[in-house]
Amino acid sequence: MYEKTYPKERFEKTLNFLNKHLNKSENILDLGVENPLSKLMKQEGFNVQNTKGEDIDVNFESLDNNNYEILTAFEIFEHLLNPFTVLQHCKADKVFISVPLRLWFSPAYRSKTDMWDRHYHEFEDWQLDWLLEKAGFKIVDSIKWAHPVKKFGIRPILRKFTPRYYLVYAERI
Repeated sequence: MYEKTYPKERFEKTLNFLNKHLNKSENILDLGVENPLSKLMKQEGFNVQNTKGEDIDVNFESLDNNNYEILTAFEIFEHLLNPFTVLQHCKADKVFISVPLRLWFSPAYRSKTDMWDRHYHEFEDWQLDWLLEKAGFKIVDSIKWAHPVKKFGIRPILRKFTPRYYLVYAERI
């Protein structure tokens, strides 16, 4: 089911979390262009449409004009200047958001070759919780997990035990 290049554990955890909480007949708007995870969601039977790659910090057309009950944002919010504004424009009553967690032993991610592939935010779990609460959502369920790497050193050892990803299911109050 997964190619070697896919982050298998993250995708499996995300799909299991979605299967636990979603009815596959619900319409999902997934922030970001079609990607390996959204393709797997479709293969699992979810009704997924993606945004078109527009800058959703300033262009809310996809949020305002599409028909969806669920909003998913998997590893997207850390790239946005203001994820609160996205939540304000969201029409969905249910959101599923995953973010990489801030690691005290590693700097924020910044691509040296791609000006769009940078993290403006690296959240701690309480920060994403607070953002959702402030935007009018209540957290129903969440999970965290570590992301070990196959390298040697202090940071790889820390990555083995320190949660790296946080996935949240929240409903509008």
